[in-house]
Amino acid sequence: MSLTSQSAVVRRLIVSPGSAPRQHARVIASAAGVSAVLRAFGRAPQDLPARTVVLIGAAAIDAGLRPEHEGFTVRTEPTPARALRRAHRELHEGTADLALVAGFGEPDPQTITVHAVRRAAEAVADGDSVLGVLDLTEPREDTSPPLRPLHRDPRGTDPDRHRLLLWSGRDAADESRVRDGLLPMLGGVHREIYPALPTAVPCGTAPGAVRGGVVAVSALAARAVHQARSADGSRPRPIALLFPGQGSQHAGMAAGLYGTEPVFTAAVDAALSYMGDEGPRIRADWLDPARAAIGIDDVRRAQPLLFAVDYALGKLVLSWGVRPTALLGHSAGELVAATFAGIVSLRDAVTMVMARVREAVKIQAGGMLAVAAGEETVLPYLTADVAVAAVNANQQVMLAGSKGPLTEVAARLKGDGLTVVTVPATSPFHSPAMAPASDAVEADYREIPLREPRMPLYSGYTGAMMSPEEARSPRFWARQITDTVYFLNALDELLAADDVLLIEVGPRQTLTAFARRHRSLRLGAGAVTPLLPARAGTPEADRQSVLTAAARIWTEGHDLDLNAVSRLWTWSAPEPAGTARRATPEAQLA
Repeated sequence: MSLTSQSAVVRRLIVSPGSAPRQHARVIASAAGVSAVLRAFGRAPQDLPARTVVLIGAAAIDAGLRPEHEGFTVRTEPTPARALRRAHRELHEGTADLALVAGFGEPDPQTITVHAVRRAAEAVADGDSVLGVLDLTEPREDTSPPLRPLHRDPRGTDPDRHRLLLWSGRDAADESRVRDGLLPMLGGVHREIYPALPTAVPCGTAPGAVRGGVVAVSALAARAVHQARSADGSRPRPIALLFPGQGSQHAGMAAGLYGTEPVFTAAVDAALSYMGDEGPRIRADWLDPARAAIGIDDVRRAQPLLFAVDYALGKLVLSWGVRPTALLGHSAGELVAATFAGIVSLRDAVTMVMARVREAVKIQAGGMLAVAAGEETVLPYLTADVAVAAVNANQQVMLAGSKGPLTEVAARLKGDGLTVVTVPATSPFHSPAMAPASDAVEADYREIPLREPRMPLYSGYTGAMMSPEEARSPRFWARQITDTVYFLNALDELLAADDVLLIEVGPRQTLTAFARRHRSLRLGAGAVTPLLPARAGTPEADRQSVLTAAARIWTEGHDLDLNAVSRLWTWSAPEPAGTARRATPEAQLA
């Protein structure tokens, strides 16, 4: 059974709402008890998901308990068993993102046992400590569903897979000593043992300031370690994540990570599961592009799949223990950034993406062009149907418009000696042609809970840090379909705030190329590293690229969760017996 159809218990606590009026009196479900439940997890109610529901299982309910408490829905069931089963239904029907199930009078009359329940795929993607998944095979409603273990860490045995080797020392001399000790071990290790070697040496001690790291297969490991350059990681720069949008997609992007890394796999499955009937079709086209029913550049594939891949890659980086200090998304990537900033839930973000797609296909076919010129240079070439879609760098802008007028503008630009490249897109996003789609999705967005950002999010639509008012505005998100993306301005603001390490969390390295042109990076005030290869390649190339980014983060001076990183060469999901990869509806993680 796939994780997207299961519910996981991620916390279980026993709460005492206060002294009972009589020593053996059973606690009654009341407003005070619900408040105790909401605060049991050490977080203020505003830090819980907007769609948090409190499900009470109790024989005695206070008459004053209302169906809403502190902004959250409260529902009651006569027993804790029924409340747990209802939690599963609500999570999978889409009426809740987190269920706090409160069994009043358990395990003794004066206490409340609280289970925090989430969809299992999202719990794994978020790195929650899953206590177990609800076993709902017993059909009787009054029988408490037992927890069964979540088995999601199978170990691979391929000795020829690339892996990460990290080492450090207190100073340059100590780093050299550690490296010299590592080399003989690598030279004599049997290839079958290579995947099981420690990720970082020395083991059991805090990492030193001078660090080294390589990505290599067993046969080349000793040479790679010998030739590697060490780096001073004593003053690590803060990390900012960049999320690319449409135009960066390519066939099979990041597919080498699916089924070979559990957090990435669970996060992709979680995002696709909210896409309804299209989710399995998108997955099938992604994993077998040679037989894809719809091409990757079609908006029906590009935007939903880019969202899922960007989101899953972001979850993968966070699973390493990386805590970014800022976020910046390009075009559709801004919605991924908003998900990580806490503005919108995954479920609602996917709803917003699918609404964009639904309305975009109603617009006359168009496209986008990349022009090697500044904004002022291209303005004389524009028409009523062709607009500046994005300003990405000092000499790189994008144009968008309906197909015919855009072709005419491209011919004029080329005739005047300007370099013009067609961007892989079939819809004229960020142009006036998309106005009807913008108006239509705004009505949908008004039904979605939007919150203030929980971390700095730089918007490409304002070129500045997103304000709380913008984040909560349905119109702000709807007009992104038509408005120009000022990525350069937003990057200016981000880099002006701090000397940062930028990580592009998406395919093709488009934003990495833009960032490397920026004056701050050319002067050494900041750096950028991509997570994925610049072009389509083998599945192993995807893993190798991601590991190279992890090594860069390590040598920068950031500590990593080594167990999480090691899953990239030790973990693989079991395939259902006799099932081809294309036909697999979801990776089987449990």
